[in-house]
Amino acid sequence: MNKPEVLVLHEPVVGRSLPHESAHLHVSGAAPYTDDLPEPAGTLHAALGLSPIAHGRLTGLDVARLRQQPGVVAVLTAADIPAENNCGPLVHDDPILADGELRYVGQPVFAIIATDRDAARRAASLAKQVIQAEPLPAVLTALDAHAAGQYAVPPMHMTRGDPAAQLAAAPHRLQGTWRLGGQEQFYLEGQISLAVPQEGGDGLLVHCSTQHPSEMQQLLGHALGWSANRVAVQCRRMGGGFGGKESQSALFACVAAIAALKLKKPVKLRVDRDDDFLITGRRHGFDYRWDVGFDDDGRLLAADVDLISNAGHSADLSAPVMARALCHFDNAYWLPHVALHGYSAKTNTQSNTAFRGFGGPQGALAVEVILDGIARRLRLDPAEVRRRNFYAPGKDMTPYGQRVEELHAQALTAQLLASSRYDERRAEIAAFNAASPVLKKGLAFTPVKFGISFNVVHLNQAGALVHVYTDGSVLVNHGGTEMGQGLNTKVAQVVAHELGLPLGAVRCSATDTSKVANTSATAASTGSDLNGKAAQDAARKIKARLTTFAAERFGCAPALVAFEAGQVCGGGQSVPFKELVAAAYLQRVQLWSDGFYTTPGLHWDRTTLQGHPFYYYAWGGAVCEALVDTLTGESRITRADLLHDVGTSLNPALDIGQVEGGFIQGMGWLTMEELVWHPKTGLLTTHAPSTYKIPTANDCPTEFHTALFGTPNASETIHRSKAVGEPPLLLGFAALLAVKDACAAGGPEGCDPPLHAPATAEAVLNAIDAVRA
Repeated sequence: MNKPEVLVLHEPVVGRSLPHESAHLHVSGAAPYTDDLPEPAGTLHAALGLSPIAHGRLTGLDVARLRQQPGVVAVLTAADIPAENNCGPLVHDDPILADGELRYVGQPVFAIIATDRDAARRAASLAKQVIQAEPLPAVLTALDAHAAGQYAVPPMHMTRGDPAAQLAAAPHRLQGTWRLGGQEQFYLEGQISLAVPQEGGDGLLVHCSTQHPSEMQQLLGHALGWSANRVAVQCRRMGGGFGGKESQSALFACVAAIAALKLKKPVKLRVDRDDDFLITGRRHGFDYRWDVGFDDDGRLLAADVDLISNAGHSADLSAPVMARALCHFDNAYWLPHVALHGYSAKTNTQSNTAFRGFGGPQGALAVEVILDGIARRLRLDPAEVRRRNFYAPGKDMTPYGQRVEELHAQALTAQLLASSRYDERRAEIAAFNAASPVLKKGLAFTPVKFGISFNVVHLNQAGALVHVYTDGSVLVNHGGTEMGQGLNTKVAQVVAHELGLPLGAVRCSATDTSKVANTSATAASTGSDLNGKAAQDAARKIKARLTTFAAERFGCAPALVAFEAGQVCGGGQSVPFKELVAAAYLQRVQLWSDGFYTTPGLHWDRTTLQGHPFYYYAWGGAVCEALVDTLTGESRITRADLLHDVGTSLNPALDIGQVEGGFIQGMGWLTMEELVWHPKTGLLTTHAPSTYKIPTANDCPTEFHTALFGTPNASETIHRSKAVGEPPLLLGFAALLAVKDACAAGGPEGCDPPLHAPATAEAVLNAIDAVRA
């Protein structure tokens, strides 16, 4: 199917609402994902046998019975792993296949390799019958692990000022505990890898749905005992990632690779949705304890807060997730005296991992719930209490020692509250509630300040290759991965802009570790920032060579040469870009280049939790209106007004899509997506779409207003744009607090409903019952 031309030559490429580069393939069902790739001749299929208990000693496995099953070619256990039995990204504490100890219900114990996928799955389903184990006591909740001092990584502490003294002297104090559930990534394309041995058996090509091809390459090398140059990992596109394919693609890639090497045949491993739920981790759920002091106006004076995450059975990325949670507890607010304590509890559940926001939402939501409680205690408008606590000139230093240089909170909030008619609707909702005994409405405003950069400094780098062919077309390869967010579209726009070409002349190829090496994950909202800059660097090098060549040809100074609208102009002359390129090739001008970029000015001390971890901040705000049925607990967000800061947008259509999608995902997490583990067996009972509810189109607010703030980034980013992947998820805070506001309308004035998240119908009813009592 031919891609239609979408750009008139004389119009700018950057800053326009251009379609996603694969949109025509998405809507026609023609976009190939990993499972759509043609299977090489002789491809075998793998399935995983899972632990039936939460904790125990593995005492035996009836491998002979498994090998007798129809279609089974081989059975792999930990003993078959050639080198390191580990898929942990930071700490080597996460086995590919269980070896001696069973850690959670769903842990892979063995792999079946069969002639077809159904045969592999049927044999793997015998796990309960063939696994022999001695059960051991299991720890299933973060609070139980915290009480026992059982942590996946050492506790973290961030302190500023003298919070103990200030708490003692504060006019008012508020103490409380709160609970926040985790969230399943629920990518539409599940975990999948296809490992293909290369000629002579000396290399391996792995097609993997992953956000981090370079990490997969490294972990595959460790498991096989190979050097990295023998392993190539490719990913053309993912059907969603949301962090769930940053580190946790490794187990599936490793199993496929080990089997392919052992059997000398291609092996594909695509897990069933239920198994994906049972094997992989998700957003960390958090428990909180706080003690805060504040004045008569609701200004926070001091805070002492415990943040306890459920890490699961291994470290995975729990340490950087907790560090980001601590760094985002302040959200948009000046906190003069704080003591923050982060504990990553080790439990016998799936190892939790990255999820859009990477701990930032869990940190920032805590202070929003605290401020909401303060406003209710003082009977003040929560929006006004928030504004009184905003960062301001002279009060612009974060608890981790970074100055907030752009102070957009006040201006953005004023614009949003005016456009959403916040004050007028407060009065309208009060009148509605007074006349409505069963249905109650609530209204809430919450701001966003989100730091952009990896909080591990060395990851803030990217590379790219740009090739200009003699017909004037351009091919770009960069280290980022496309998961539907439009990264390839934005990078292509950047390159087209640099070379003065229409977008249709530029194409991005699949992410490939044999093209750009040692790449960082496409995560932390840095995809466009890093890879856009790297591709721009490569394009500018080519442009500089062509500028010199064109100046000689035109007989003018290089400064007079311009590239625009598919033409190269200078000295009163003009030639088509492709004609100049063809001539430059004949004169042996290099028409390809590499590009590289590192984010400047970052530093971070992991021991003191102090430094300058973020290049800049993205800001935003949301106003949500909720309707609650006090008899059933059912709730609905009826209106949402979003205003988000993306700097100077590279592509407003893509950015608005990310803002709205992030909001809906945050709303889903906080109002309906509930994870439930059986309290005795440790089985995740919500392991399928039938039991785990995610938001659909029907859950979108009836009135949905989204706008971009539009102020250029003060930092030197790609075309002064800002990251937009993760920050909008925090806009969903307003949805939860609007539901809470509606619950409060069912109780006496000034009540503070004990509404935990997710605010399911049961949680809403419990909160209403509490305030009525």
